[in-house]
Amino acid sequence: MSRFRFDLLLLLVLSLQLSPALSDLIISKLDRRIDLTSQIVRVTMTLKVENTGHDPVSEVSFTFPEHQANNLALLLAVSTEGKGKNRGAATNLPIGVKQPNDSPPSLVWYAASLPKELGKGESLNMDVLAVFTHSLRPFPEKITQAEPQLLLFQDSAHFTSPYNVKVQSLTVKLPSGNVESYTKLEKTKFSGSEIKYGPFENLPALSYSPVIIHFPSNKPFAIAKELVREIEISHWGNVQVTEHYSIIHGGAQSTGEFSRLDFQARPEVRGASAFRHLIAMLPPRAHSIYYRDAIGNISTSNIHSDSSKTLVEIEPRYPMFGGWKTSFTIGYGLPLHDYLFQSGGNRFLNITFGSPLFDVLVENLTLKVVLPEGSKDIYSSVPFPVKESQETKFSHLDIAGRPTIVIEKVNVVPEHNQYFQVHYKFSNISLLTEPLMLIFGFFALFVACIIYMHADLTISKSSSSYLAKLQWDEVQGTIQQLQDIINRCLLIHDKLEASLRELSRTGDVQACKAVRKSADSLLKDLSKELKPLLALLQSSPQAAHILPKVEDLVMKERDLQEKILLKHTTVVDSYERKSMSRDAENRVAAIQQKISALKQEVDDLLDFVEDI
Repeated sequence: MSRFRFDLLLLLVLSLQLSPALSDLIISKLDRRIDLTSQIVRVTMTLKVENTGHDPVSEVSFTFPEHQANNLALLLAVSTEGKGKNRGAATNLPIGVKQPNDSPPSLVWYAASLPKELGKGESLNMDVLAVFTHSLRPFPEKITQAEPQLLLFQDSAHFTSPYNVKVQSLTVKLPSGNVESYTKLEKTKFSGSEIKYGPFENLPALSYSPVIIHFPSNKPFAIAKELVREIEISHWGNVQVTEHYSIIHGGAQSTGEFSRLDFQARPEVRGASAFRHLIAMLPPRAHSIYYRDAIGNISTSNIHSDSSKTLVEIEPRYPMFGGWKTSFTIGYGLPLHDYLFQSGGNRFLNITFGSPLFDVLVENLTLKVVLPEGSKDIYSSVPFPVKESQETKFSHLDIAGRPTIVIEKVNVVPEHNQYFQVHYKFSNISLLTEPLMLIFGFFALFVACIIYMHADLTISKSSSSYLAKLQWDEVQGTIQQLQDIINRCLLIHDKLEASLRELSRTGDVQACKAVRKSADSLLKDLSKELKPLLALLQSSPQAAHILPKVEDLVMKERDLQEKILLKHTTVVDSYERKSMSRDAENRVAAIQQKISALKQEVDDLLDFVEDI
């Protein structure tokens, strides 16, 4: 546990450096609740802020240590007036990062803008929701199939507020009543599945009291490393949604061998840390639902629907243990009139943003909204910061392509599954484009069929094209014969070189000379067969484009033949003299170098001629 450190010293130093303006606000009461029942940590705070200074205040600041702020996926704040039955309507407060100049980067500041200034002696009730990802760490980091998953959570029993706090308390909700260990302070109570710290009174700004909780949790630790969600609008009555997931079990890494037999027999013991399925909550009138991976459709899924929702139980092909990955695609259609609306001359799509899967963290979400071809004046309205761009998608019967708005966001949690809008203009006349294309396409096809049925497309044997085809067939046949002759010559070359190797092994000069005599005779006959074929190609206009390569092939083969015969003569003469001089060895080496180069050139030319 020593690797998890707290910046206590830094926070104490910062408490002495706060701007005097912040001391005018105090928090008279702060109740904080941390929910650890899933992989996504949710912190809810209810606080009452009072202005004890003379100047009005227009914003309330919140601070988080850097290691927490890096994992902050969502921060929401609402203000209410009154209390109990007289409590007014909640007002959402805009929140932005507002880092003081004298604050080091180890502490991150957020400022919530108030709907109206808070005057001297006035108070304000606020509800705050902070959602954190990657705040629960497996400890130990690796477990076997039979071991349960243990998680470690660190925080402070005192909220690191930049204001003095009169009374505050903390409640930590665990998945169950089991706990390995937890920090015990002076005011600590463990009841059921909750650990309560406090109440603490008269705490100075940025008070910090570290707590560590080590507890078992086998809740699904499903993390979508990447989700590409495509929403395609068709004005013919359908909204098609396609979602491509890359899922990993982000909990404790599974180590050791996996036994499916043990898992099937006792999954609650021999696979407690794994998850078998995920639940997706789709809109109530979703239809044409499918679920598949790279292999194909997966039938081990169930659908339950009613008037308010459609639940899809997605079961991968194998149980998901720590570190295991899977990829799959789900798709479904939605009625257009439930999600597309008109306002004046504009149309807008109103649909939810995030993933429909329960308690799945999406690290990288790419949302593509594909609009009908011909859409213009496109813009989106998303209730939180995103990265936005545009591209064009081409589909069937498209001419200019379909404008597509691309929205990207990291660290997407279920709380981001809010409604957003895409506005655009579209002329109903554009709806006629595809039907007219189909009509004219079928008309052109029928006309082409009529022409084909009544036209005589046979080729006359006296036509120039037919004669040209016959001549080209003759050229191809001649080239094939020429290739056969060259290949036979190359076989004879190989026999000559083989005879030299045999000579070096046995020293039988007479046998080598006999091979040479037979080769000379065969090469002479092949040369006679080659001449009429070459003459035929030279006289044919159809062979004009290939003739230079053919002539080059014949010439290179003759050069190769000459060098091999020269090498053969030099080596045999040396054996007859029963010694090979240094000069003879150098000549043989030079000849062999030329032979290797010529062989490569002949092979390249043969390959070229074969491709014709």
